Amino acid sequence: MHNLSPLTQRFILHFGEMGSRWGINRTVGQMYALLYVLGKPLNADEIADYLSFSRSNVSMGLKELQSWRLVKLLHLPGDRREYFEPPKDIWDIFKALLEERRRREVEPTLSMLRDALLENPGTDADVHAQQRMREMYDLIELSSSWFDDVQRLSPETLASLMKMGSKVQKLLDVRDKFRFKAGPTPDNTAGEAKLPVPE
Repeated sequence: MHNLSPLTQRFILHFGEMGSRWGINRTVGQMYALLYVLGKPLNADEIADYLSFSRSNVSMGLKELQSWRLVKLLHLPGDRREYFEPPKDIWDIFKALLEERRRREVEPTLSMLRDALLENPGTDADVHAQQRMREMYDLIELSSSWFDDVQRLSPETLASLMKMGSKVQKLLDVRDKFRFKAGPTPDNTAGEAKLPVPE
């Protein structure tokens, strides 16, 4: 890796290894890490030089990064070459990754489950299988709806929401303890506590 500090090299190498776990090959992961950590637009020749990759590998990698919407193409004044840079806001990067993962992995599964749930079960085993599929479908739909809501949040609100994670869990734990300690009542057989209603 030409002209890169050991710290930067370590980040790029690690990101390349992690990329394969996220569905991006090692070369593409390293290219993205280089663009991200340097924080300036680079053209394909510069990327190839920094990482000692072939020009053809860089071209294929840039197409992959564009398909994930993790880099954008731009032109610099007086320069005919194409330059690439990642989104500047880390939250935009996070949202783009999540959205692409959903498009590539979640939506095909939802489509298959919808088709399966429309079929008429012919056996008890199929009835049971459809019930399990329904549970999976409902969970994925719920998480997709939550994701849609998250996508509309501002970065500041999203950061605040994520920081509240453990506090929200504690609040839900207290609610559950209160609910089950109340015990069943004639008009509340589930055992949920009823708050007094002012007259």
